[in-house]
Amino acid sequence: MPERKPRKDAARNRAAALAAADTLFAQCRSPEDVTMADIAAAAGVGKGTLFRAFGDRTGLIRALHEARLEPVRNAVEEGPPPLGPATPPLQRVPALLDAVLCFKLDNRHLALALEGTGSDSPYRTDHYERWHTLLRNLLEQIPGLTDSDFAAHALLAATRADLVEYLAGEKGMPRGEMRRRLASFTARILGSPVQGRAAED
Repeated sequence: MPERKPRKDAARNRAAALAAADTLFAQCRSPEDVTMADIAAAAGVGKGTLFRAFGDRTGLIRALHEARLEPVRNAVEEGPPPLGPATPPLQRVPALLDAVLCFKLDNRHLALALEGTGSDSPYRTDHYERWHTLLRNLLEQIPGLTDSDFAAHALLAATRADLVEYLAGEKGMPRGEMRRRLASFTARILGSPVQGRAAED
């Protein structure tokens, strides 16, 4: 019994830190404004607790991103159409890209913070490689489409967080318009008609 309390406290502190970080990133003017000290104060824990739980600011951002992305990931891995694995590639690819775009629109500063972490290329991160591999494998199943590897990079480039922030924040492009344009661009790449909810919004 005595050993369980630290684990419970650690889990509670971790949840509090993620909730505080989520709120701070949602409300900040720029993701660079959110510091570990800010998160610790908002969560009611010490900075040392954050560093023990997440390693550093990058580790916390990645953990928060994974937590926020979990519903989308579950839908992709085991959900029904249009995101789930039983969906034909011509329908699933546009749905996946729309889901990525909507996630980044809903989590603009968090997505920017994630893409800005570390010194390595954003194209070498685990989350990017997962999306790219999934899209590339789907594109390989579409007859007549060549160079699925490059096509997957090009399609994902249209959902980059810095581009989403520029279009939504600086240009003021409405969410529905951004989704329609992405759907149209994707359809041109795939050589198929625009499909799904993005075409209707």
